[in-house]
Amino acid sequence: MKTSSSLLLLFLLTGALSFVSCQKEEETPPNFIFFLTDDISFSDIGCYGNDFVHTPHIDRMAAGGLVFDNACLTASSCSPTRCSIITSRYPHNTGAPELHTPLPGNQVMFPELLRQAGYYTVLSGKNHMGGVVERAFDTITGGGGPGHEQHWIPLLQDRPRDKPFFCWFASVDAHRPWQFDSTAVRYDPDSVKVPPMLYDGPETRQDLAGFYHEVSRTDYYLGEIIKELERQGIADQTYIVYCGDNGRPFPRCKVRLYESGIKPPFIVTGPGVKKGRTGALVSVIDIGPTLLELAHVPRHPRMQGVSFKKILEEPASATRDFAFAEHNWHVYQGHERMVRFGDWMYIRNWFPDRRVMCVESAPVFPAGKELWEAYEEGRTRPEQEDIFQVSRPEEELYHVADDPFQFDNLAGKQAYLDTLSFMREVMNCWVSETGDHVPDPITPDRETLDRDQYEDFQRGEMAGARFGADTVTRTGPVYLQDVYPGNR
Repeated sequence: MKTSSSLLLLFLLTGALSFVSCQKEEETPPNFIFFLTDDISFSDIGCYGNDFVHTPHIDRMAAGGLVFDNACLTASSCSPTRCSIITSRYPHNTGAPELHTPLPGNQVMFPELLRQAGYYTVLSGKNHMGGVVERAFDTITGGGGPGHEQHWIPLLQDRPRDKPFFCWFASVDAHRPWQFDSTAVRYDPDSVKVPPMLYDGPETRQDLAGFYHEVSRTDYYLGEIIKELERQGIADQTYIVYCGDNGRPFPRCKVRLYESGIKPPFIVTGPGVKKGRTGALVSVIDIGPTLLELAHVPRHPRMQGVSFKKILEEPASATRDFAFAEHNWHVYQGHERMVRFGDWMYIRNWFPDRRVMCVESAPVFPAGKELWEAYEEGRTRPEQEDIFQVSRPEEELYHVADDPFQFDNLAGKQAYLDTLSFMREVMNCWVSETGDHVPDPITPDRETLDRDQYEDFQRGEMAGARFGADTVTRTGPVYLQDVYPGNR
C-alpha cells in the first residue's frame, strides 16, 4: 500500500509540476520586431508577385507566416504614417497629419504601454516622429549605414536578457537619394519592369534600378535579424511584422491614395500565426492593439484601431469592414480621403482644381523629369498622365479586384450610383465622427518644385485642428453595422 501511495503521490506531484511548467511557458511574454521600411509599395516585393526583385528572405518569411493582401496605410506620407502607427490613430487625430510635423505630447504610444508593462523597448533607424517618442523607448539610435540598419543586430545581442523586448526597426531604405553597398544586388536597368503609371525610358529604368537595390537591402537585414533570433534560440518566441510606410517614391505612387501609395507589404510571423495569405482588410492603426493583445497588455481608450489577432490564428476571419486613409500637406497642399470596403475603393478630393503632387512627381528626380518631358512631347499614354490632370474628379470609385492600378474611375457611371452613394455616406460618417475638416486653401500653391526650393514650404491650418481632432476618441465606421445598424 505504501508503495502504491508513494507512486500515486509522485504521479500527482509530477503532473502538478508539469502543469505549472506549461502555465509558466504560456505566460512568457512574446518578443516583437516591427520592421518598418521607407517608400516601398506592396508590388515591389517578390511574394506579392514581383518576379524581378530579389527578396529571398522576405519571401521565406512570407512562406512561413501570414501575408496580408489587403493591408491599408492611413497615409502615403512618411511622418504622418509613423505617427499614426505608433498612436493607433488616424493622422488628423494625432495632431501630426502633415509631413515633418512632430507628434504632440498629449498622444499615447503603444510601445510606451509595452515599456510600462516591463518590455525593453528600442527605436533604431528613422524616427521622423519627434522628441516625444523618447518616453516610449529605453534605447533610441539612428545612423548606421546607408539604410540605418547596421545597429540592429548589436542591439539584439546587447539587450537585457531578463525582459521581453519590442524593437521598432525603421530603415531609411528605400528613400532617395539611392545609396549603394555590398549587402544587396545591383540591378541591370535594361531588365527592370516599369510600372504602367511610369514612362518607360532609360532614366526611369536607371532610377528604378537604384530603388530596387535599396528594397533588396531591407531583405538582407531581415535575413540578418532572423539569423540572430535563431542563434539566440528565441525565433519561436518572437513576432516579426514587416511593413512599409508609404508607396514607392515615384509619380502616382507616394502621397497618392491608390494602392500604389497606400497598400504596403505586410507580413507577420510568430508563435501561433497560421501560414498562408489572407484577404482580410486591416489598417496599420490595428498594429498597436494587436501587439498589445498578444502581450496581454490592455489597449488605451484613445486608440482607434482594432486588434487583428483573430486573423493571425484564422486567416479567413475578419476584424474590420472599412479602412480609411488621408492625404494632407506634403510639400504641396492636398486634401483627399479614401475608404476601402471589400473590393471597393472610394476617393474624395476637396481640391479638385489642383494637381495631386509630391516632390517625386515633379521634374526633379529622373523618373519624374523623364515623365514630364515625355508628356510635353506627346509621348505618354493616358495612364501616365494622371499627375498632369487639372481639374481632377471630385470623386473616384474603383473595383480594385478588376482594376488593380485604379485606372478606370466608375464614379460617373450609372450602374454604380448605389455603390457610390453608400461609399459617400461611409466617408461622411467617418469625417464627422473623427473631427476631420478641410483647411483653407493656400494661395498660391506651388505647381513645380526645383531642387533649390526644398525649404520654401508654405503651411496653413492642419486638418482636424479646428475641431480638436487630436483629442477625439471616436473611431468612425469600423463595421458595416456602424453605418447601418443590424448589418454585420
